[in-house]
Amino acid sequence: MTTTNDQLASCLTAVTAALGSMGTAQALPVAGVIVHTTRDNIINVLTALRDAPACQFTQIIDVCGADYPERLERFDVVYHLLSMNLNLRVRVKITATESTPVPSITDLHPCANWLEREVWDMYGVYFTGHPDLRRILTDYGFDGHPLRKDFPLTGYVEMRYDEEQKRVVYEPVKLPQDFRTFDFLSPWEGMPRVLPGDEKAVPPAKQGGA
Repeated sequence: MTTTNDQLASCLTAVTAALGSMGTAQALPVAGVIVHTTRDNIINVLTALRDAPACQFTQIIDVCGADYPERLERFDVVYHLLSMNLNLRVRVKITATESTPVPSITDLHPCANWLEREVWDMYGVYFTGHPDLRRILTDYGFDGHPLRKDFPLTGYVEMRYDEEQKRVVYEPVKLPQDFRTFDFLSPWEGMPRVLPGDEKAVPPAKQGGA
């Protein structure tokens, strides 16, 4: 069911009341209600949004990250919440750095366990109080965090199966060929206006000046 403007407005009112002074909320036509808060308040904010009768955001759909290297606190951690009873969604955003840990919400939402592990693996955002903060998408010996904007496109190592050692081995990346250059011009835009053979379609000049 599509969220109407009235539902969005009522959701914003309910979320703002539940937040109090712990954060700010805004409603956008497509994005819905977005809450901005701090790392120290994230547990209290999610608890309030879950327990407030007018909110009932009892399910967490996803925890994801975003990287903005130009900022002092370069990472966004975004919590996507769902209210099944009210058919409403809200996103809660906080910021972090490599050295500023984020409180884990696994005690509040146990299903966030793997979601926080994914953010740690991809971005390197550390979650304090997490029961098992290990990599989940990359290998245990993986170097770096792949979704950071400063992570090299080729990575640091490549792996292959070694027939002599009968196991998978890791080696420094070797590029057997240079990066290819691509012409991103549309073939329709790059085509010449006159194609070979078009001269055959030119009608003959009229005789007698008529």
